[in-house]
Amino acid sequence: VLSGEGQIWRRHRTSEETVVLSAGVSIDIPVGTSFQYRCTGAEPLRFLCVSMPRWPGDKEATVIEGPWKPTAPEG
Repeated sequence: VLSGEGQIWRRHRTSEETVVLSAGVSIDIPVGTSFQYRCTGAEPLRFLCVSMPRWPGDKEATVIEGPWKPTAPEG
């Protein structure tokens, strides 16, 4: 996380957790993990994502239902 505050929810097999995100925090998302993130602070949540190995393409991702209703930023 580069700046801002937020949360990420992850579910992998039988394990589920929500982690607080703030500057300096790093997390992993193993293959097959459902996840959803959100900004909880006044400033935008900014983070860097790296995929290793290379992301295989749009067919890799599927829409799932998470704990939060998706929203888009205003403006």
